[in-house]
Amino acid sequence: MNAPPAQPVAARAIAPIGDADTAGVISLWQRCGLTRPWNDPAADIALARKGANATVLVGRDGDAIVATAMVGHDGHRGWVYYVATDPEHRGKGHGRAIMDAAEDWLRLAGIEKLQLMVRPDNAGVQAFYQSIGYGEQQRIIYAKWLDGRELTP
Repeated sequence: MNAPPAQPVAARAIAPIGDADTAGVISLWQRCGLTRPWNDPAADIALARKGANATVLVGRDGDAIVATAMVGHDGHRGWVYYVATDPEHRGKGHGRAIMDAAEDWLRLAGIEKLQLMVRPDNAGVQAFYQSIGYGEQQRIIYAKWLDGRELTP
């Protein structure tokens, strides 16, 4: 009798962020180049944790935080942000596992479609999402800072 294939470590160790995880998650996001001067990552985490429509999922390898995804929905579409895998732990299935967990979280909330945004120059990330079944949809994104400042890139 054949044993089932082993799951990646991250698939067995993904849970919502805890209070003690915030600094480690922000550090991972900074190492992965996900933070921007106009977004406060601690405030983003606090907002995601505030209500029932969002969370931050954290994947671990032992005690190390190796993957994250901020996931939420508007009641119709799900979105993921801050998808990160530790550069020293890439290629081990953590990215796929954290995205599987984000998809499962949305399915449990009754959400049928997940969307995400990737900067056009991030070819490596585009290839990753294509490899796990995501397809590009042509959209034009409009934005406006409500405090009147100029648009950011």
